[in-house]
This record gives sequence, structure tokens and C-alpha cells, in this order.
Amino acid sequence: MRPASRRSFLAATGTAAAAALLPPAALAGSAAEAAAAEAAVARLARDPWEQVPGILARIRPPKFPARRFDITRYGAVGDGATKNTEAFRAAIRACNKAGGGRVLVPPGRFLTGAVQLLSRVDLHVAEGGVIVFSTDPEDYLPVVFTRWEGTECYNYSSFVYAYGQRDIAITGKGVLDGQGMTGPWKSWRDPGGNALIDQAELRRMGTEGVPVAERVFGDGHHLRPNMIQFYDCRNILMRDITVLEPPMWTIHPVLCRNVTLRDVDVIGRINNSDGVDPECTSDMLITGCRFHTEDDSIAVKSGRDEDGHRVGVPSENIVIRDCVFSGRWGGVAVGSEMSGGVRNVFAEDCRINPLDFPGRYNPRHPVFIKTNKKRGGFIDGVYIRGFTGREIDRDCIYLTTRYGNQQGSRPAVIRNVRIEDMVHDGARRAINLEGLASDPFTGVHIERCTFTRMANPEIIDHVRDLTIRRVTVNGTEVVHP
Repeated sequence: MRPASRRSFLAATGTAAAAALLPPAALAGSAAEAAAAEAAVARLARDPWEQVPGILARIRPPKFPARRFDITRYGAVGDGATKNTEAFRAAIRACNKAGGGRVLVPPGRFLTGAVQLLSRVDLHVAEGGVIVFSTDPEDYLPVVFTRWEGTECYNYSSFVYAYGQRDIAITGKGVLDGQGMTGPWKSWRDPGGNALIDQAELRRMGTEGVPVAERVFGDGHHLRPNMIQFYDCRNILMRDITVLEPPMWTIHPVLCRNVTLRDVDVIGRINNSDGVDPECTSDMLITGCRFHTEDDSIAVKSGRDEDGHRVGVPSENIVIRDCVFSGRWGGVAVGSEMSGGVRNVFAEDCRINPLDFPGRYNPRHPVFIKTNKKRGGFIDGVYIRGFTGREIDRDCIYLTTRYGNQQGSRPAVIRNVRIEDMVHDGARRAINLEGLASDPFTGVHIERCTFTRMANPEIIDHVRDLTIRRVTVNGTEVVHP
């Protein structure tokens, strides 16, 4: 039983128990409340989508005072060559000090290093405006507190960074250009670039519990910064903006709450250029966005291995609607850095690799849920409906607790996954459920789906409580049990 349902159940039983101590006049009302609570529990168990209106009611984009701070008033020059880091900093500080408003980036190409957002600031990039991020790593120093692939450390600042802020936004029909393929970032990750050495060292530190204050990278190291990271922030909005060519993960909210991404385009060619990575984040809406990346489009995460368990905060209550996925790997992915747990991810009415927004390469999995016994943690409640797609390289629905063939002793829990009304043409296979004998999947339900031009038969390995109903693969109905 999911925690929300359990709370409702306890409320119901607690009310019923208290009824015995009330006077007769109050008894009827208390019994009615208990019955209503029990009915709510039963309804959620029957249709988890009934939780979504309550989640959306908590997700409210921030509002900003009608003040405008044009960066050109603070010395910014939009010639694509003048470095405007100080002008951005001055405009953002002035906006914050005044009580909030809009920092305006007008038409032009404005080169800058790291941009640090403060509370009550809407960074608004007007149509024709481009924030061009420097390719010099020194422009992202000093190091900041961050999380890199699920492990806490100090590293280069993300290109846009906010820590502990409230009511912040990036809006407008302009562009954020990370120049990811132009700078040194790709060479760091390529063979001989030393990124893998630093990656292994950070993972060792996380595994061995080295104090976070001693996990300092940055100058002289090669851990690529994220493009946009909100860390421990509340009330976040990204709307209408186009984000191009990140150096690594593109939009990365960590330990955040109340986040809205609406009508955002993300396009990246560098490896590991995930579109959005909500990590230990709750109450998030991603709607009307398009992703053309070289990794997962949306990847829900919650920390990696021992360090993820140490922090121990799940991602939960994430709603995804009306998005387009042309990412190289997963459309909606959960994991693999999910040691803190994930619950209640809802995704509906999304398109995979459509003709009007095709990828450079075919995507691999519209639904990709991944962990292993080294990561541990839990995935409890992933609900997908109304996905349509074409021409992917691998499996339409892929669940695995064997990700990366990593071994460990932690339970690898994937349960309560429901896929409904998926229509897909062209793939290696429709369904690949790759569990473990020690950790079988539980509560996987696939209904009303149509798969055509599937090259290989389904794989169903170590699944308990599996139902497949009204599903056809290459014209033949598949039913389980």
C-alpha cells in the first residue's frame, strides 16, 4: 500500500476507533467520515490516477512583481563576444534586493559565465535573445555545493545555478545556448579525457562515506557541470524557453518542491545530455515539453548507492503530460540513480519519435525503469497511459533490476507499474520485464495496448502479480495469466 493510501487508511481507522468514545449525537457523523475515508482508500487502490488532481493543486507557479531589470542597464552587451557575467550578477542582485521582478535579456547574443539565480527573480529571455555560455571552465568557479550523478560534492557551478532559493523562474521565447559541443566538455568525457577517473574517485568517496566537505573537484578535474541546477529550492518555473547543447544533464532540480516546466524545448548532442532529471524532488509538472537529447528525455532520480541512501529522500508526485521524446535512451525513465526511492510518477499523452520531431538516432525505450542490487532503493508507482510512438531501437516497455550488471546486497524493488493505451509501431520487442529471482517485480499491469512490427517476442522473467489484458502484438492478442 502506497504511503498516501496508508495515511488515508490510518485516518479512517483512527476516526472509527474514536467514534466509540463520542456521545451518540456525534456517532453518526464520525461513522460517515470513517466510511468516506475507507472509500477513498479503496478508490485510490482501484485507480491511482485519482491522486493527480490533488498533486496538481499543490503545484503553483511563482508570481513576480511588475518590475523590470534590463541587463543592458547594468553594462551587458549583446555582441556575442563581450563577457557579461558581472552584468548578469548585478541585475539579479538588484532585482532580488528590490523585492523581486523580471531580469530581462533583450534581443542579442549575451556571452556569460555562471549565472546564479536569487529568490523572487524571473530570468526572462525575450524572443531573439540568447544567453551564450562561456566554454572556459574557469568561468564556472569557484566550486559550488552540488550533486553529480547522484553523489554530493563540490564541483564547477552549473551554467545556471540556484541554491536554497524561493520563487525563481527562467522564461521567455529566447534561448539558453550551452555550446556543449564547442567547449572542452566532450573531450573530458571521451577516451583519455580523465572524466572517468574523477567519476570513479567521487563514487569511491560516496561509497566509503568520505565527508562531503572533502569531496572537492572543479579546477584540475573533469567532472562536467550540469546546464541548469536548482538545489534545495521551492516554487520554480521554466516556461517557453529553448535550451541548447548542455555540457551534460540539462535541467536538474535536486531536493526541490513545487516545480513547473511548461513548453520547454531541450536539444543536446553531447553524451549524458539528459533532458530533465528530477532528483529527490516532489510535486513537479512537466507539460508540453520537447526533448531531443543523447540520453534519457526525462529521468527521475533520487541519489546513487550509499550516498543516495545516506540522504534518503525520494522523488515523488511527478506528473508528465503532452511531451515529445526523441531522446537516445528512455522517454520516461526512472533510475538508475534512485537509491532514495521513487513513488508516484504519472505520465500521459506523450509521443515518441514522431515524424514532426524525429531524433538523429532512434530512441530506445519509451518507458525505461532501471535499478540493480547495488543501487537498492524502491520504485513504487509508475503510471503511464496514452503513449504513441514509432521506430525505436529496443523495447517499448523495459523494466530491469539488472541495470549495468552491477551486483550488491540491497533489495531492488519495482512495484505497482501500470501501462495503459500505448500504441507503438516498429521496435525490437513490445515488453521486456527483466527481474531477479530474489527481487521479482510485483503489481505490473499492462492493458489496452497495440504493438505492431515488433521483431522479437516478449521477455517476462521473475514477475509476480502480472496482468496483461487486451494487448495485441503483431495482431495476436497477448494475455497473462
